[in-house]
Amino acid sequence: MRYDDTDKKLLEILSEDGRISYVDLAEKVGLSRVAVKDRINSLKEQGIIEKFSVVINSEKAGKKVSAFFEVDVEPQHMQEVAQNLADNPSVASIYQMTGPSTLHMHVLVEDFRMLEAFINNELYAVDGITRVESSVILKRFKSRTGYKL
Repeated sequence: MRYDDTDKKLLEILSEDGRISYVDLAEKVGLSRVAVKDRINSLKEQGIIEKFSVVINSEKAGKKVSAFFEVDVEPQHMQEVAQNLADNPSVASIYQMTGPSTLHMHVLVEDFRMLEAFINNELYAVDGITRVESSVILKRFKSRTGYKL
């Protein structure tokens, strides 16, 4: 597995502009276009780069309510509940946490009516969920997408 300072520099540049050309990347790191392409392919093959994507402002795209949930789940239902929730289009991210069998989840919905429907129909109705705690985001100061070097 190769990962050096040049790779780190490539990742820093890509994290700011994932659409930058290989030519422009090569110029910034002092390599040829072919060498940059090979390094990026290697970073993808190693799993360091998982995928390239676009960051969407959820509020401007119509998802005006952003909420975080702590969901306690009976251990024997953890995988099933986590997968069920992960498949829900309103769930932006979901993680299993340490401590009791807890899922930490970020949900994006259009309005508070949709948040209420999500809670009542998608959480309270699921077998195995024992506790739900939610917090609605009032203001975003910083949002992180992926690992920052």
